[in-house]
Amino acid sequence: MTRVLVTGADGIIGRAVSERLLAQGYQVTALSLSYSGAHPADRVLEGDATSVDDVARALDGADALAHFAAIPHPSLGTPYDVFRVNTDSTFNVLSQAGERGMGRAVIASSINAIGYPNNPHNVLPPSFPLDESTVPDIADAYSLSKLVDERTAALAHRRWGVDVIALRFPLVKWPHVLDEVRAEISGDPGRMVREGWSYLTMADAARAVQCALESDARGAQVIALSARDTLLDTPTDELLRRWAPQVPVTRPLVGRQSLVDTSRARALLGFEAAESIHDGSATPSPAALPTS
Repeated sequence: MTRVLVTGADGIIGRAVSERLLAQGYQVTALSLSYSGAHPADRVLEGDATSVDDVARALDGADALAHFAAIPHPSLGTPYDVFRVNTDSTFNVLSQAGERGMGRAVIASSINAIGYPNNPHNVLPPSFPLDESTVPDIADAYSLSKLVDERTAALAHRRWGVDVIALRFPLVKWPHVLDEVRAEISGDPGRMVREGWSYLTMADAARAVQCALESDARGAQVIALSARDTLLDTPTDELLRRWAPQVPVTRPLVGRQSLVDTSRARALLGFEAAESIHDGSATPSPAALPTS
């Protein structure tokens, strides 16, 4: 595997992934609707991931796919547009990759595939920690689109044999932005209880994508990701006693331990988050990359 097509390559994660792959010796084809500045990829294309022709052009010469093109939040479009763009682009890129005989694809799913973080109703997950088997409760178009994307991955494997890893990203930002969110959420921790105050640094997110591309995991796999700890400084069990006392906890919790079970990421990808915003280990934003 030498060339990876990165869709949504001008997005925050798309650029970070592109930088990571290039630094690790990959060739990168970048596809984005437009670019906010110079992109480091050796092949840079403007195009729409929902366009059959644009994706066909971008896939030329690619050995693998890292798909990040999406409307990344329910507030950034109408419910119809969010659902249509996200599911359309995912089906388009995976079906074309499969028809070409591509063996490996990684797509950006989200913790929102379980539906709780953006749910307009006052619902909490059935238990903590969250994992890939958490029963969804979905009432918004973005969360539905991410769950459908995961099913599209299963179709792509079943129909064309392409191995697809859907990474369920939590909140992913550069460290200084995570610090800003932490300060804001500290005043009202209940705002993030339904996602377990989970986060992942940008550098760890990019490394997880590389691990997924290089994994020998077969089939269509859904993988939950998180840092080892929660975003807040308060011990995790104390947070749960205050903000989710009625929700069962299925394992003992120590310190600020994460409320996302990442054992599948370790087992299938060999990936475990290395960085924390609490101990100075997080990689700062490179000056050339967008940060928010």
